[in-house]
Amino acid sequence: MRHGPLPFPVVLAGARGHGRWHLENIRRLTDAGLVRLAGVCELRPLDPAELDGFPGVAQSDDLGALLDATGARIAVVCTPIATHADLALAAARRGVHLLLEKPPAPSFAEFHRIRDGARLAGTACQIGFQSLGSHALGAIARLVAEGAVGEVTGIGAAGAWARDEAYFRRAPWAGKRRLDGTDVVDGVLTNPLAHAVATALALDGSPFAEDVADIELELARANDIQADDTSCLRVTTARGTRVTAAVTLCAEEPGEPYVLVHGRRGRITFWYKQDRVLVQRAGHGPVETVHGRTDLLENLVHHLADGDELLVPPDRAGAFMRVVEAVRTAPDPRPLPAADWYAEETADGSRRRIVKGVDGLVRASAETLSLFSELEANAP
Repeated sequence: MRHGPLPFPVVLAGARGHGRWHLENIRRLTDAGLVRLAGVCELRPLDPAELDGFPGVAQSDDLGALLDATGARIAVVCTPIATHADLALAAARRGVHLLLEKPPAPSFAEFHRIRDGARLAGTACQIGFQSLGSHALGAIARLVAEGAVGEVTGIGAAGAWARDEAYFRRAPWAGKRRLDGTDVVDGVLTNPLAHAVATALALDGSPFAEDVADIELELARANDIQADDTSCLRVTTARGTRVTAAVTLCAEEPGEPYVLVHGRRGRITFWYKQDRVLVQRAGHGPVETVHGRTDLLENLVHHLADGDELLVPPDRAGAFMRVVEAVRTAPDPRPLPAADWYAEETADGSRRRIVKGVDGLVRASAETLSLFSELEANAP
């Protein structure tokens, strides 16, 4: 059943920072006749240059009032993590459908509030794990089902990124586990490289909360922050697969994050930001392919207009939220000794901290499905 005529009026909550990406995506879908930007919810209104090409956009710092005034059918929420639940529920109570940026919530309890509130209201909710819209996931699933690399023995994710010290000062909540007594959980596993975790779990066919049997965590930090910036985890899924993720924001040489599917007769590497897949198997030359991607807001529109299946409804983020909860309740990250890292000045004059040898540890974790402590214990 169509939920009103196209284009659907959309309100964007959080239009700066990563919200600029959503603003440009709304512009693309406006050109396609699918949506129109009806309102922007920001603490400081956007200026005319920021809204160039979007005529007649209402602005307010009160999302509920803005939804009421604009008659929006969809809200895109890209605001600080701790605000997600209240804003999502404000939309659901008004019958407004939702694209909610990842991570959906800072705790499992808040995640349940969002999921249950949307169900009760009968509104659609899409979680913004854009990598889960990649057509590569289906291609990899077919390769595994066909036995291309034999029995899957494990899945390892690796992410080596660089963020300067200013990154952790970009907002009051940045790099925090808690702020004024409220959970934030803005660590490398749960926010900047959350896609690595969610994509690895999805490739195992284990996206749901009940798919997680056990979680092992090692959280550390080189920066002067509350949260983790260099960490790893190992999830044992209900089907018995070991799924690891080793990630850092203190890389020596930053690179594209990837997920590695280990099989008994080969392996599949998926660079999820590029939708690029490399298959290596015995008796065959390497085969690399690049796949398309379905945008999640576009998928939400077609779900409402045409009945298409939602790609990332809340339950499909349940396993990831089990990881968030484990990080939230874990002891504070271990500060790395000063001897383990050094600071350098970047070309633009900022400073960043680099953990010695972390690039190799991240790669080795994905290759061996090991935790950092196990790799260090086995080092010569």
